[in-house]
Amino acid sequence: MNDILSFRQGVRDTLPTVFGYIGIGLAFGIVGHAAGVNVLVIFLLSTIVYAGSAQFIAVSMLAVSSPILSIVLSVFLVNSRMILMSMTVASYFKEESILKNIWIGTLLTDESFALGMSKRNTTGNKLSVSWYSASNVMAYIAWGISSVLGALLGGLIPNSTKFGLGFAITAMFIGLLYLQINADKSLSQRLQLIMVLVTLGLVFVGMIFIPSSILVLVVTLIACGLGVWLKRAYF
Repeated sequence: MNDILSFRQGVRDTLPTVFGYIGIGLAFGIVGHAAGVNVLVIFLLSTIVYAGSAQFIAVSMLAVSSPILSIVLSVFLVNSRMILMSMTVASYFKEESILKNIWIGTLLTDESFALGMSKRNTTGNKLSVSWYSASNVMAYIAWGISSVLGALLGGLIPNSTKFGLGFAITAMFIGLLYLQINADKSLSQRLQLIMVLVTLGLVFVGMIFIPSSILVLVVTLIACGLGVWLKRAYF
């Protein structure tokens, strides 16, 4: 990455992550097809709901005819972590209009958030609407197209799990985490590595006691609190 914050540079910076969206988008389309959801509904879920992992939950609940209110609440809880991410990103756009902030927040994803946090390490802690728009729009288009393709190809791929498509998103996050730790000079790498291990431990323990729908949100809040305390007390 470099320090350019133009729309074109946003496209270039986001391009390597597109393969992650394509992999998991195809998997969603295939899973949706297997659950009996038609292509139009899959397209609408990906372009209107646009909720990543929550869409898998929505499809599974639709397949068993769950009440609409239950589906809405489940999707909201799973994606509630985006509230924290949007608030973090909004702090870089304090001088922009509320409409521009809504635009960025509406299409924000876990991946574009992580990419933005890595980008700010090369730009003097700055981000631009143009750059973020490019990142979000590319993700949105890739997700929508790959979901529909997955649904269309679903009948031709009886066992999609053997291709390991679900690991694409995990691999992308590992790469983004490495870039974040390697590029962020404002924090001690020792502190960052400690927090990675602490977060892993919290997730492991949380999986036993905390409902999966709010696990990420709860772990994020606890880890952030511990991180602030550790930084002030020892770093």
